[in-house]
Amino acid sequence: MKPKLAFVGAGKMVTAMVEGLLRNEIFSPDQMVCTSAPDGTSEKLSESTGIGRVNTLEELLALAPERVLLGCKPYQLAELDTVACEGSLVLSIMAGKTLDSLQEKFPKARNVVRSMPNIPGQIGAGVTGYLFASPPTAEDEADVKRILSALGFTLKVEEERHIDSITAISGSGPAYVFEFACALEAAAEGLGFDKEHARTLAIETVLGAGLMARSELDPETLRNNVTSPNGTTQAALESFAAEDYRGMIKRAAQAAYDRSIELSNA
Repeated sequence: MKPKLAFVGAGKMVTAMVEGLLRNEIFSPDQMVCTSAPDGTSEKLSESTGIGRVNTLEELLALAPERVLLGCKPYQLAELDTVACEGSLVLSIMAGKTLDSLQEKFPKARNVVRSMPNIPGQIGAGVTGYLFASPPTAEDEADVKRILSALGFTLKVEEERHIDSITAISGSGPAYVFEFACALEAAAEGLGFDKEHARTLAIETVLGAGLMARSELDPETLRNNVTSPNGTTQAALESFAAEDYRGMIKRAAQAAYDRSIELSNA
């Protein structure tokens, strides 16, 4: 049977996507197939989810799948056969590969999509931005949204530079949060807690605040609700302001954006 969705690569993000697609009953195991480098990942994915598996890329593309998802390493793009993707929808989750480079590689695809997921997609709590090379059909637009939704929240953008912006904010953003958690943990240790309790306090505080941030109140209001005049939180926030905390985050995101542009043009 002609596969509905074929995966080139079977790493953590592809695994998370397959699990999400199955969990949400978007595709059944017999509608999906994967292949990977000879590293055991495709075998593991097939065994754990029941989807099909083939040994080589040639075998995979010979099946003429309706959709091909590129979840391999960017340098492996050169090995892919463009002719075999004729008529397929090609969806890339590879970092740094522009629409121009994807279209050059797959000139006979019915459409090409560039997307940028982030690490929390591995637990279904991710953010993924995406962009079509050409105006999509209603069916392809719905397909891409529901496939990427297996990783969490999706955002369609209209300009490719916004993929680099999403990289800077949501792609790299989890590392900013993890770094803040590390700093909060260190601060707790400095105030007398042992490492185990310091880590628990930091993680649970970040998690709770993140969940509250999904409420109807905006982050500024939530922050103000925590901040009593002349209280402890105000003292901490004044320390942040003195160090230009927001400016530091903005500069970090700009550095990530600039590097994303460099990598895309490499």
